[in-house]
Amino acid sequence: MSRRGELDVVVVGAGAVGGALALALAQDGFEVALVEAREPKPWRAEDEVDLRVVALAPDARALLEDLGVWRSIAAARIGPYRHMRVWDALAPGELHFDAAERGEAALGWIVENKLVQWALWQALHEDSVGRNGFTRAAAEHSKGVRKSIAADAAATRPMIHCPGEVAEIEDGESGVTATLADGTRLRARVLVAAEGAESPVRKRLGIAFEGRDYAQRAVVAHVATERPHAGTAWQRFQPGGPLAFLPLADGRCSIVWSLPEADAVRVLALDDDAFRAELGCAFDFRLGAITATTPRAAFPLRLRLAARYVAGRCVLAGDAAHVVHPLAGQGMNLGLRDVACLRRVLRDARDRGSDLGAAHVLRRYERERRSDNTLAARGFDAIERVYGLASEPVATLRGAALALVGRFAPVRGMLAAIAAGRR
Repeated sequence: MSRRGELDVVVVGAGAVGGALALALAQDGFEVALVEAREPKPWRAEDEVDLRVVALAPDARALLEDLGVWRSIAAARIGPYRHMRVWDALAPGELHFDAAERGEAALGWIVENKLVQWALWQALHEDSVGRNGFTRAAAEHSKGVRKSIAADAAATRPMIHCPGEVAEIEDGESGVTATLADGTRLRARVLVAAEGAESPVRKRLGIAFEGRDYAQRAVVAHVATERPHAGTAWQRFQPGGPLAFLPLADGRCSIVWSLPEADAVRVLALDDDAFRAELGCAFDFRLGAITATTPRAAFPLRLRLAARYVAGRCVLAGDAAHVVHPLAGQGMNLGLRDVACLRRVLRDARDRGSDLGAAHVLRRYERERRSDNTLAARGFDAIERVYGLASEPVATLRGAALALVGRFAPVRGMLAAIAAGRR
């Protein structure tokens, strides 16, 4: 901590976004405290693949590589996909993305949310990296990364308060103070709320969420199929909601089936044989019969956008600022883009000798990320609305649009670049 007893940044929440931000800022030499209510459950190789998976884009991988954790994640369990196929259940026409068209090895990687969080948590605790299921090679790489970081005089180690909860926030002209439930007082120039969609800090700051409930649930499970997934992410749009088959490292697919509430309840209640049969029909048997399934789970779908990202010296990031429909698999990618942007903004401010928590500094982050996140969220929302219409004329137009886009490589390339986080 600085001679004044003041931190640079307090990060609240040690999920993927909060953990990545705390690690990034500490590696950049900032004095950081990380507050988390409970330690994440360990990821172990012998456990079943977690039902919550994410499709990480190339820019998200680049950030995790820069933080020194990607090799540990890749050595543990990932499912790269080189192709993506999108089609409409009610009309002809199909959109196909191919990594080879961009000269890349993969369009993205299917990774367990739990694995990303655990890899970051391990990296934040140098003494524990390599335990609880990580391979020896991954552990040694992570240790090497941290030895390199420790040798860099600019790097620091974040102070971790876990279990810890913010009980009070005092936002002043020269700094912000977070008082934890145990009485610990953390004074910093910036406080970042990254505790998820139900962020207590955001609520304490009085920042409203706007958006809508989709009256849908995403039914998730892992399934085995008659034919291999061929390193392809598949998505079929249906009137009730999109159905995605995402390739896992073990050859199975993770499904995300967005359904109206009543249909989701019915599907969850089916026995395995009936579920496999109905799922196969919904997917048009693209990979043949569904031969096995794990138990199912479901979560509600909502659109949530924070009215603002900045309140005084406090900032929102990740799901605390935006929650989007999972049809494009971009939730975590958007959050990690928040991390990359805020890291850059704070680093630039330090290099210029500016106050990290000055309004003009934090507004720069807010302008960039709120604009991009709102555009993405509204775009996904528009797609969900359009594909939710079952009328024949609309379906015909959708099919024609997919076919048209599919025939023009530059348009496909532009869409793939946006999904990858490139502009």
